[in-house]
Amino acid sequence: MNKSEIARIAGFAAMSLALTGSALAQVGEIPGRNLPYYHGPGMMWGGGQWGGFGMVLGPIFMILILVGIVFGVVYIMRHFGGLGPASGAGQAEGRALAILRERYAKGEIDSAEYDERKARLSD
Repeated sequence: MNKSEIARIAGFAAMSLALTGSALAQVGEIPGRNLPYYHGPGMMWGGGQWGGFGMVLGPIFMILILVGIVFGVVYIMRHFGGLGPASGAGQAEGRALAILRERYAKGEIDSAEYDERKARLSD
């Protein structure tokens, strides 16, 4: 063995001891470890922040957040015109006026009937 290999092995040994020493320093006495039914910190029903209900409420909150994001995107798209006008009475009224104009243009109805129906649709 030459000096460089010995130095490399010594460096590796020193690094191993340093890492092992810090790991050993973190282990300490845990109060109550010898009590019956001890499952460690945060285990089972009584140790967590929500007392175990996080397993039930977590997925529910995740679904609610996703639904809220989807509704928010749809609302913003409709508000700024990304999805076009919402279907409803305004769209039906426009279609009825278009049909009325078409029937008047074909001569199926006269101008008096056209004016009367147009006034009725405007109300």
